[in-house]
Amino acid sequence: MIFNSIDFAIFLPIVFILYWIISSKNLKLQNTLIVASSYFFYGWWDWRFLTLILFSTIVDFIVGKQIYKEKDEFKKKIFLWISISVNLGFLGFFKYYNFFLSSFGELFTFFGIPMNAERLNIILPVGISFYTFQTLSYTIDIYKEKLKPTNDFVAFSAFVSFFPQLVAGPIERAVDLLPQFSKQRTFSYEDMSKGLKMMLWGFFMKIVVADRLSLYVDEVYGNIDIHSSLSLVVATLFFSIQIYCDFAGYSLIAIGLAKLFGFDLMENFHRPYLATTFKDFWSRWHISLSTWFRDYLYIPLGGNRNGVARTNYNLLITFIISGLWHGANLTFIIWGFLHGLFLVIEKTFNKISFPNMLKIVLVFVFTNFAWIFFRADSLKDAFDVIQSIFSQSDHSFYLGDKGIFGFSIMAIIILLINDFVAEYYNKVKLFNNKNIVIRYTSIVFIVLYIIAFGVFDNSQFIYFQF
Repeated sequence: MIFNSIDFAIFLPIVFILYWIISSKNLKLQNTLIVASSYFFYGWWDWRFLTLILFSTIVDFIVGKQIYKEKDEFKKKIFLWISISVNLGFLGFFKYYNFFLSSFGELFTFFGIPMNAERLNIILPVGISFYTFQTLSYTIDIYKEKLKPTNDFVAFSAFVSFFPQLVAGPIERAVDLLPQFSKQRTFSYEDMSKGLKMMLWGFFMKIVVADRLSLYVDEVYGNIDIHSSLSLVVATLFFSIQIYCDFAGYSLIAIGLAKLFGFDLMENFHRPYLATTFKDFWSRWHISLSTWFRDYLYIPLGGNRNGVARTNYNLLITFIISGLWHGANLTFIIWGFLHGLFLVIEKTFNKISFPNMLKIVLVFVFTNFAWIFFRADSLKDAFDVIQSIFSQSDHSFYLGDKGIFGFSIMAIIILLINDFVAEYYNKVKLFNNKNIVIRYTSIVFIVLYIIAFGVFDNSQFIYFQF
Protein backbone atom coordinates (compact mmCIF):
# COMPACT_ATOMS: atom_id res chain seq x y z
CA MET A 1 0.00 0.00 0.00
CA ILE A 2 1.39 3.39 -0.95
CA PHE A 3 0.35 6.87 0.15
CA ASN A 4 -0.68 7.97 -3.35
CA SER A 5 -3.21 5.18 -3.87
CA ILE A 6 -6.95 4.65 -3.56
CA ASP A 7 -6.28 1.83 -1.11
CA PHE A 8 -4.55 4.19 1.29
CA ALA A 9 -7.27 6.83 0.83
CA ILE A 10 -9.71 4.24 2.19
CA PHE A 11 -7.35 2.82 4.82
CA LEU A 12 -6.39 6.12 6.50
CA PRO A 13 -9.86 7.48 7.45
CA ILE A 14 -10.86 4.10 8.91
CA VAL A 15 -7.74 3.87 11.08
CA PHE A 16 -8.01 7.55 12.07
CA ILE A 17 -11.64 7.16 13.23
CA LEU A 18 -10.95 3.95 15.13
CA TYR A 19 -7.88 5.51 16.73
CA TRP A 20 -9.48 8.71 18.02
CA ILE A 21 -13.09 7.70 18.60
CA ILE A 22 -12.99 4.09 19.77
CA SER A 23 -9.58 3.85 21.45
CA SER A 24 -8.80 7.44 22.40
CA LYS A 25 -8.96 6.85 26.17
CA ASN A 26 -7.03 3.59 26.23
CA LEU A 27 -3.29 3.83 25.51
CA LYS A 28 -2.82 0.06 25.21
CA LEU A 29 -5.69 -0.14 22.74
CA GLN A 30 -4.27 2.76 20.72
CA ASN A 31 -0.89 1.07 20.47
CA THR A 32 -2.50 -2.26 19.61
CA LEU A 33 -4.45 -0.56 16.82
CA ILE A 34 -1.24 1.00 15.51
CA VAL A 35 0.47 -2.40 15.41
CA ALA A 36 -2.50 -4.07 13.70
CA SER A 37 -2.86 -1.22 11.19
CA SER A 38 0.87 -1.16 10.49
CA TYR A 39 1.02 -4.89 9.89
CA PHE A 40 -2.00 -4.66 7.59
CA PHE A 41 -0.41 -1.71 5.77
CA TYR A 42 2.87 -3.59 5.27
CA GLY A 43 1.24 -6.94 4.55
CA TRP A 44 -0.64 -5.33 1.67
CA TRP A 45 2.60 -5.71 -0.35
CA ASP A 46 3.45 -9.25 0.71
CA TRP A 47 2.16 -10.77 3.96
CA ARG A 48 5.07 -13.24 4.07
CA PHE A 49 7.52 -10.49 5.01
CA LEU A 50 5.58 -9.72 8.18
CA THR A 51 7.46 -12.61 9.77
CA LEU A 52 10.73 -10.68 9.30
CA ILE A 53 9.42 -7.64 11.18
CA LEU A 54 7.88 -9.80 13.91
CA PHE A 55 11.04 -11.88 14.37
CA SER A 56 13.28 -8.78 14.45
CA THR A 57 10.90 -7.17 16.97
CA ILE A 58 10.95 -10.20 19.29
CA VAL A 59 14.73 -10.58 19.11
CA ASP A 60 15.47 -6.93 19.86
CA PHE A 61 12.85 -6.73 22.61
CA ILE A 62 14.48 -9.68 24.41
CA VAL A 63 18.06 -8.69 23.63
CA GLY A 64 17.47 -5.13 24.85
CA LYS A 65 16.37 -6.47 28.25
CA GLN A 66 19.37 -8.79 28.46
CA ILE A 67 21.87 -6.07 27.60
CA TYR A 68 20.41 -3.83 30.30
CA LYS A 69 20.37 -6.54 32.98
CA GLU A 70 23.81 -7.96 32.21
CA LYS A 71 26.71 -6.60 34.24
CA ASP A 72 29.49 -8.44 32.44
CA GLU A 73 30.76 -6.31 29.53
CA PHE A 74 31.69 -9.33 27.40
CA LYS A 75 28.21 -10.84 27.71
CA LYS A 76 26.63 -7.46 26.94
CA LYS A 77 28.61 -7.37 23.70
CA ILE A 78 27.48 -10.90 22.85
CA PHE A 79 23.82 -9.87 23.17
CA LEU A 80 24.47 -6.71 21.15
CA TRP A 81 26.06 -8.77 18.38
CA ILE A 82 23.07 -11.11 18.37
CA SER A 83 20.88 -8.10 17.53
CA ILE A 84 23.33 -6.79 14.93
CA SER A 85 23.76 -10.23 13.35
CA VAL A 86 20.04 -10.94 13.10
CA ASN A 87 19.12 -7.55 11.67
CA LEU A 88 22.05 -7.12 9.31
CA GLY A 89 21.86 -10.84 8.47
CA PHE A 90 18.33 -10.41 7.11
CA LEU A 91 19.34 -7.21 5.32
CA GLY A 92 22.47 -8.80 3.87
CA PHE A 93 20.71 -11.91 2.61
CA PHE A 94 17.73 -10.24 0.97
CA LYS A 95 19.55 -7.21 -0.39
CA TYR A 96 23.15 -8.24 -1.06
CA TYR A 97 23.35 -12.02 -1.52
CA ASN A 98 23.17 -11.97 -5.31
CA PHE A 99 25.33 -8.84 -5.54
CA PHE A 100 28.24 -10.35 -3.61
CA LEU A 101 27.76 -13.69 -5.34
CA SER A 102 28.11 -12.04 -8.75
CA SER A 103 31.03 -9.90 -7.57
CA PHE A 104 32.97 -12.92 -6.27
CA GLY A 105 32.18 -14.80 -9.47
CA GLU A 106 33.56 -11.98 -11.60
CA LEU A 107 36.64 -11.73 -9.38
CA PHE A 108 37.45 -15.46 -9.62
CA THR A 109 36.83 -15.40 -13.38
CA PHE A 110 39.23 -12.45 -13.69
CA PHE A 111 41.98 -14.59 -12.11
CA GLY A 112 41.24 -17.50 -14.45
CA ILE A 113 39.14 -19.56 -12.05
CA PRO A 114 35.67 -20.17 -13.53
CA MET A 115 32.93 -19.89 -10.93
CA ASN A 116 29.30 -20.47 -11.83
CA ALA A 117 27.40 -19.74 -8.63
CA GLU A 118 23.65 -19.97 -8.93
CA ARG A 119 21.76 -16.78 -8.17
CA LEU A 120 18.66 -16.93 -6.01
CA ASN A 121 15.33 -15.44 -7.02
CA ILE A 122 15.07 -13.18 -3.96
CA ILE A 123 12.39 -10.53 -3.54
CA LEU A 124 13.61 -7.51 -1.57
CA PRO A 125 11.22 -6.78 1.31
CA VAL A 126 9.97 -3.20 1.08
CA GLY A 127 11.56 -0.89 3.65
CA ILE A 128 13.90 -3.48 5.17
CA SER A 129 16.85 -1.04 5.13
CA PHE A 130 14.80 1.49 7.10
CA TYR A 131 13.20 -0.56 9.85
CA THR A 132 16.43 -2.58 10.30
CA PHE A 133 18.36 0.59 11.13
CA GLN A 134 15.56 1.88 13.32
CA THR A 135 15.38 -1.20 15.52
CA LEU A 136 19.19 -1.40 15.69
CA SER A 137 19.23 2.05 17.27
CA TYR A 138 17.26 0.56 20.17
CA THR A 139 19.77 -2.14 21.16
CA ILE A 140 22.81 0.02 20.44
CA ASP A 141 21.51 2.89 22.57
CA ILE A 142 20.73 0.49 25.44
CA TYR A 143 24.27 -0.85 25.18
CA LYS A 144 25.60 2.74 25.26
CA GLU A 145 23.37 3.39 28.30
CA LYS A 146 21.49 6.16 26.51
CA LEU A 147 18.19 4.32 26.86
CA LYS A 148 16.43 1.90 29.20
CA PRO A 149 14.58 -1.05 27.65
CA THR A 150 10.81 -1.03 27.59
CA ASN A 151 8.71 -3.70 29.26
CA ASP A 152 5.77 -3.01 26.95
CA PHE A 153 6.00 -5.35 23.96
CA VAL A 154 3.01 -3.75 22.24
CA ALA A 155 4.56 -0.27 22.47
CA PHE A 156 7.87 -1.62 21.16
CA SER A 157 6.11 -3.39 18.29
CA ALA A 158 4.37 -0.12 17.42
CA PHE A 159 7.74 1.67 17.44
CA VAL A 160 9.27 -0.85 15.03
CA SER A 161 6.30 -1.06 12.65
CA PHE A 162 4.74 2.45 12.82
CA PHE A 163 3.16 2.63 9.36
CA PRO A 164 3.70 6.33 8.48
CA GLN A 165 7.48 5.86 8.44
CA LEU A 166 7.85 2.08 8.21
CA VAL A 167 8.94 1.70 4.59
CA ALA A 168 10.99 4.85 3.90
CA GLY A 169 11.63 6.68 7.14
CA PRO A 170 12.45 9.03 8.66
CA ILE A 171 14.66 6.53 10.52
CA GLU A 172 13.74 7.45 14.06
CA ARG A 173 15.91 6.83 17.11
CA ALA A 174 14.38 4.72 19.83
CA VAL A 175 15.36 7.35 22.39
CA ASP A 176 13.14 9.90 20.60
CA LEU A 177 10.18 7.92 19.26
CA LEU A 178 9.71 4.99 21.64
CA PRO A 179 8.79 7.13 24.71
CA GLN A 180 5.98 8.70 22.65
CA PHE A 181 4.22 5.31 22.58
CA SER A 182 4.19 5.29 26.39
CA LYS A 183 2.44 8.63 26.78
CA GLN A 184 -1.28 9.25 26.63
CA ARG A 185 -2.19 10.97 23.36
CA THR A 186 -5.14 13.30 22.98
CA PHE A 187 -6.65 14.68 19.81
CA SER A 188 -5.35 18.10 18.79
CA TYR A 189 -6.96 20.17 16.03
CA GLU A 190 -3.74 22.15 15.73
CA ASP A 191 -1.68 19.00 15.15
CA MET A 192 -4.22 17.72 12.64
CA SER A 193 -4.10 21.03 10.77
CA LYS A 194 -0.29 21.01 10.69
CA GLY A 195 -0.23 17.39 9.62
CA LEU A 196 -2.68 17.84 6.77
CA LYS A 197 -0.77 20.87 5.45
CA MET A 198 2.49 18.89 5.51
CA MET A 199 0.79 16.06 3.67
CA LEU A 200 -0.65 18.44 1.09
CA TRP A 201 2.75 19.89 0.22
CA GLY A 202 4.23 16.38 0.27
CA PHE A 203 1.66 15.20 -2.26
CA PHE A 204 2.40 18.25 -4.41
CA MET A 205 6.10 17.38 -4.39
CA LYS A 206 5.43 13.73 -5.23
CA ILE A 207 2.46 13.75 -7.60
CA VAL A 208 2.94 17.07 -9.38
CA VAL A 209 6.72 17.48 -9.46
CA ALA A 210 8.46 14.11 -9.04
CA ASP A 211 6.07 11.90 -10.97
CA ARG A 212 5.79 14.36 -13.87
CA LEU A 213 9.57 14.79 -14.10
CA SER A 214 10.01 11.02 -14.06
CA LEU A 215 8.18 10.77 -17.40
CA TYR A 216 10.96 12.77 -19.07
CA VAL A 217 13.84 11.31 -17.05
CA ASP A 218 12.80 7.70 -17.66
CA GLU A 219 12.50 8.28 -21.39
CA VAL A 220 15.96 9.86 -21.72
CA TYR A 221 17.84 7.58 -19.31
CA GLY A 222 16.05 4.57 -20.79
CA ASN A 223 17.39 5.42 -24.25
CA ILE A 224 20.80 6.96 -23.61
CA ASP A 225 22.20 6.09 -27.05
CA ILE A 226 19.65 8.12 -29.00
CA HIS A 227 19.64 11.29 -26.91
CA SER A 228 21.95 14.28 -27.19
CA SER A 229 24.27 15.68 -24.56
CA LEU A 230 21.88 18.58 -23.88
CA SER A 231 18.95 16.21 -23.35
CA LEU A 232 21.05 14.13 -20.94
CA VAL A 233 22.05 17.25 -18.99
CA VAL A 234 18.41 18.32 -18.68
CA ALA A 235 17.34 14.78 -17.70
CA THR A 236 20.02 14.72 -14.99
CA LEU A 237 18.92 18.11 -13.68
CA PHE A 238 15.33 16.91 -13.72
CA PHE A 239 16.30 13.75 -11.85
CA SER A 240 17.95 15.77 -9.10
CA ILE A 241 14.64 17.58 -8.58
CA GLN A 242 12.66 14.36 -9.03
CA ILE A 243 14.47 12.39 -6.34
CA TYR A 244 14.37 15.35 -3.95
CA CYS A 245 10.63 15.83 -4.39
CA ASP A 246 9.91 12.10 -4.37
CA PHE A 247 11.75 11.39 -1.12
CA ALA A 248 11.19 14.72 0.66
CA GLY A 249 7.55 14.49 -0.41
CA TYR A 250 7.28 11.04 1.15
CA SER A 251 8.95 12.28 4.34
CA LEU A 252 6.55 15.21 4.63
CA ILE A 253 3.56 12.91 4.15
CA ALA A 254 4.96 10.55 6.79
CA ILE A 255 5.63 13.36 9.28
CA GLY A 256 2.18 14.81 8.60
CA LEU A 257 0.53 11.40 9.07
CA ALA A 258 2.32 10.93 12.37
CA LYS A 259 0.98 14.33 13.48
CA LEU A 260 -2.56 13.11 12.80
CA PHE A 261 -1.99 10.37 15.37
CA GLY A 262 -0.26 12.56 17.95
CA PHE A 263 3.39 11.76 17.16
CA ASP A 264 6.34 14.00 16.31
CA LEU A 265 8.86 12.69 13.76
CA MET A 266 12.16 14.37 12.93
CA GLU A 267 12.65 16.62 9.91
CA ASN A 268 14.23 14.61 7.11
CA PHE A 269 14.90 17.26 4.45
CA HIS A 270 15.71 20.93 4.83
CA ARG A 271 16.00 22.51 1.35
CA PRO A 272 19.24 20.63 0.47
CA TYR A 273 19.84 22.33 -2.87
CA LEU A 274 20.40 25.62 -1.09
CA ALA A 275 23.40 24.14 0.74
CA THR A 276 26.63 26.13 0.49
CA THR A 277 28.95 23.20 1.32
CA PHE A 278 28.76 19.41 1.07
CA LYS A 279 28.80 19.24 4.85
CA ASP A 280 25.82 21.57 4.79
CA PHE A 281 24.17 19.41 2.10
CA TRP A 282 24.37 16.31 4.29
CA SER A 283 22.92 18.22 7.22
CA ARG A 284 19.89 18.90 4.99
CA TRP A 285 19.53 15.73 2.87
CA HIS A 286 18.04 12.53 4.36
CA ILE A 287 18.91 13.85 7.78
CA SER A 288 17.74 10.76 9.66
CA LEU A 289 20.10 8.49 7.70
CA SER A 290 23.10 10.83 7.61
CA THR A 291 22.92 11.35 11.39
CA TRP A 292 22.47 7.58 11.88
CA PHE A 293 25.69 6.88 9.97
CA ARG A 294 27.42 9.70 11.82
CA ASP A 295 26.50 8.38 15.27
CA TYR A 296 26.69 4.62 14.69
CA LEU A 297 29.50 4.32 12.12
CA TYR A 298 31.59 7.48 11.57
CA ILE A 299 32.10 8.34 15.26
CA PRO A 300 32.77 4.71 16.35
CA LEU A 301 35.37 4.50 13.54
CA GLY A 302 37.12 7.43 15.22
CA GLY A 303 35.38 10.40 13.61
CA ASN A 304 37.75 13.33 13.33
CA ARG A 305 39.69 12.51 16.49
CA ASN A 306 42.80 10.85 15.05
CA GLY A 307 44.30 13.23 12.55
CA VAL A 308 43.53 14.32 9.00
CA ALA A 309 44.39 11.06 7.22
CA ARG A 310 42.27 8.94 9.56
CA THR A 311 39.39 11.43 9.39
CA ASN A 312 39.42 11.29 5.58
CA TYR A 313 39.50 7.50 5.69
CA ASN A 314 36.54 7.42 8.08
CA LEU A 315 34.58 9.76 5.83
CA LEU A 316 35.22 7.67 2.72
CA ILE A 317 34.34 4.40 4.46
CA THR A 318 31.16 5.89 5.89
CA PHE A 319 29.97 7.21 2.54
CA ILE A 320 30.91 4.06 0.63
CA ILE A 321 28.82 2.02 3.08
CA SER A 322 26.08 4.63 2.79
CA GLY A 323 26.16 4.12 -0.96
CA LEU A 324 25.95 0.35 -0.51
CA TRP A 325 23.00 0.86 1.87
CA HIS A 326 21.13 2.46 -1.02
CA GLY A 327 21.48 -0.51 -3.31
CA ALA A 328 23.41 -3.64 -4.28
CA ASN A 329 25.08 -2.09 -7.30
CA LEU A 330 28.49 -0.61 -8.02
CA THR A 331 26.77 2.58 -9.19
CA PHE A 332 25.59 3.30 -5.63
CA ILE A 333 29.01 2.54 -4.18
CA ILE A 334 30.61 5.04 -6.57
CA TRP A 335 27.89 7.58 -5.74
CA GLY A 336 28.71 7.21 -2.05
CA PHE A 337 32.47 7.34 -2.71
CA LEU A 338 32.06 10.58 -4.71
CA HIS A 339 30.24 12.29 -1.85
CA GLY A 340 32.90 11.14 0.57
CA LEU A 341 35.55 12.46 -1.82
CA PHE A 342 33.74 15.79 -2.15
CA LEU A 343 33.80 16.15 1.65
CA VAL A 344 37.50 15.26 1.84
CA ILE A 345 38.36 17.83 -0.83
CA GLU A 346 36.15 20.39 0.86
CA LYS A 347 37.90 19.88 4.21
CA THR A 348 41.28 20.25 2.47
CA PHE A 349 40.42 23.54 0.78
CA ASN A 350 37.97 24.95 3.33
CA LYS A 351 39.92 28.19 3.70
CA ILE A 352 39.15 29.26 0.12
CA SER A 353 36.29 31.74 0.18
CA PHE A 354 33.59 32.07 -2.49
CA PRO A 355 30.37 34.08 -2.62
CA ASN A 356 27.47 32.08 -1.20
CA MET A 357 25.59 31.95 -4.50
CA LEU A 358 28.64 30.48 -6.23
CA LYS A 359 28.96 27.93 -3.41
CA ILE A 360 25.33 26.87 -3.89
CA VAL A 361 25.87 26.47 -7.63
CA LEU A 362 29.09 24.46 -7.18
CA VAL A 363 27.54 22.08 -4.63
CA PHE A 364 24.50 21.62 -6.87
CA VAL A 365 26.59 20.93 -9.98
CA PHE A 366 28.81 18.33 -8.32
CA THR A 367 25.80 16.75 -6.59
CA ASN A 368 24.17 16.44 -10.01
CA PHE A 369 27.29 14.78 -11.38
CA ALA A 370 27.07 12.16 -8.62
CA TRP A 371 23.35 11.66 -9.34
CA ILE A 372 24.32 10.28 -12.77
CA PHE A 373 25.69 7.16 -11.07
CA PHE A 374 22.69 6.98 -8.74
CA ARG A 375 20.19 7.09 -11.62
CA ALA A 376 22.01 4.98 -14.22
CA ASP A 377 21.08 1.30 -14.39
CA SER A 378 24.72 0.22 -14.71
CA LEU A 379 28.27 1.56 -14.64
CA LYS A 380 28.35 1.37 -18.42
CA ASP A 381 25.25 3.54 -18.69
CA ALA A 382 26.69 6.04 -16.21
CA PHE A 383 29.96 6.38 -18.12
CA ASP A 384 28.06 6.57 -21.42
CA VAL A 385 26.06 9.51 -20.04
CA ILE A 386 29.22 11.28 -18.84
CA GLN A 387 31.02 10.66 -22.11
CA SER A 388 28.05 11.95 -24.08
CA ILE A 389 27.71 15.09 -21.95
CA PHE A 390 31.38 16.04 -22.18
CA SER A 391 32.31 14.90 -25.68
CA GLN A 392 29.22 14.71 -27.86
CA SER A 393 28.90 17.43 -30.50
CA ASP A 394 25.16 16.89 -31.01
CA HIS A 395 23.33 19.50 -28.94
CA SER A 396 19.85 18.92 -30.30
CA PHE A 397 17.20 18.87 -27.63
CA TYR A 398 14.53 16.28 -26.92
CA LEU A 399 11.43 18.08 -25.73
CA GLY A 400 9.09 15.11 -25.58
CA ASP A 401 5.47 15.85 -24.86
CA LYS A 402 5.21 19.64 -24.71
CA GLY A 403 2.52 19.51 -22.04
CA ILE A 404 4.54 17.21 -19.79
CA PHE A 405 7.65 19.36 -20.21
CA GLY A 406 5.84 22.67 -19.75
CA PHE A 407 3.91 21.59 -16.66
CA SER A 408 7.13 20.16 -15.24
CA ILE A 409 8.84 23.54 -15.55
CA MET A 410 5.85 25.27 -13.94
CA ALA A 411 5.93 22.88 -10.99
CA ILE A 412 9.69 23.35 -10.54
CA ILE A 413 9.24 27.13 -10.48
CA ILE A 414 6.58 26.86 -7.74
CA LEU A 415 8.87 24.52 -5.78
CA LEU A 416 11.90 26.83 -6.10
CA ILE A 417 9.90 29.87 -5.04
CA ASN A 418 8.61 28.01 -1.98
CA ASP A 419 12.09 26.78 -0.96
CA PHE A 420 13.70 30.17 -1.57
CA VAL A 421 11.06 32.03 0.46
CA ALA A 422 11.18 29.44 3.27
CA GLU A 423 14.99 29.69 3.41
CA TYR A 424 15.50 33.43 3.21
CA TYR A 425 12.11 34.97 4.10
CA ASN A 426 10.73 32.43 6.57
CA LYS A 427 8.38 34.95 8.12
CA VAL A 428 6.41 34.93 4.88
CA LYS A 429 4.03 31.99 5.23
CA LEU A 430 1.25 30.82 2.95
CA PHE A 431 -0.35 27.68 4.43
CA ASN A 432 0.07 29.12 7.93
CA ASN A 433 -0.51 32.79 7.20
CA LYS A 434 -2.45 34.72 9.84
CA ASN A 435 -4.59 36.22 7.10
CA ILE A 436 -7.38 33.72 6.49
CA VAL A 437 -7.77 34.78 2.84
CA ILE A 438 -4.08 34.19 2.02
CA ARG A 439 -4.05 30.93 3.99
CA TYR A 440 -7.07 29.34 2.34
CA THR A 441 -6.31 30.73 -1.10
CA SER A 442 -2.88 29.05 -0.95
CA ILE A 443 -4.35 25.75 0.19
CA VAL A 444 -7.11 25.74 -2.43
CA PHE A 445 -4.60 26.69 -5.16
CA ILE A 446 -2.31 23.75 -4.36
CA VAL A 447 -5.25 21.33 -4.09
CA LEU A 448 -6.57 22.41 -7.49
CA TYR A 449 -3.05 22.33 -8.97
CA ILE A 450 -2.59 18.74 -7.78
CA ILE A 451 -5.95 17.72 -9.24
CA ALA A 452 -5.27 19.46 -12.55
CA PHE A 453 -1.61 18.62 -13.14
CA GLY A 454 -0.84 15.65 -10.91
CA VAL A 455 0.20 12.27 -12.30
CA PHE A 456 -2.18 9.73 -10.80
CA ASP A 457 -0.60 6.42 -11.77
CA ASN A 458 0.10 5.07 -8.27
CA SER A 459 3.84 5.21 -8.96
CA GLN A 460 6.11 3.85 -6.23
CA PHE A 461 8.31 6.14 -4.21
CA ILE A 462 11.94 5.85 -5.36
CA TYR A 463 13.30 4.99 -1.91
CA PHE A 464 10.96 2.01 -1.52
CA GLN A 465 13.53 0.01 -3.51
CA PHE A 466 16.15 0.65 -0.82
